Amino acid sequence: MEKKFRTIHKKKSIALVAHDHKKDDLIVWVKQNKDILVKHNLIATGTTGKMVARELGVEVKQVLSGPLGGDQQLGSMIATGEIDLVIFFWDPMEAQPHDSDVKALLRLGVVWNIPMACCPATADFIISSAYMDSEYQAELSDYSAYLNRKIAN
Repeated sequence: MEKKFRTIHKKKSIALVAHDHKKDDLIVWVKQNKDILVKHNLIATGTTGKMVARELGVEVKQVLSGPLGGDQQLGSMIATGEIDLVIFFWDPMEAQPHDSDVKALLRLGVVWNIPMACCPATADFIISSAYMDSEYQAELSDYSAYLNRKIAN
């Protein structure tokens, strides 16, 4: 089977998401990494997008808030190659009314092999990586066996 790859370009499309109790943490992280983030295309859910745009003074593509479908919109954008990286500061201590959407978003990030950070430490490692300033070939997993098994049933 021939391996397939997805190109993550030098200028990345970065999704920024934060649950309510993590928005302040994300904004602190965004401020610390402003010089890098402004070089990329930024996409964010609802209120987070407004906060990031105000903090950085740049355009941020905004989708709906997470509970209203924003997580699903981002998942769709991952599947169609419109998002290269996800910074998602989620709250592990509070159940979300849209937990299934959150899980689906994280699952799609893994399916499409995109870098994802769910805490500041991982976000720091990703944003300081040499790959932030270069193109990267992300190998895609072959899920055809799953698809073929479902068709056969």
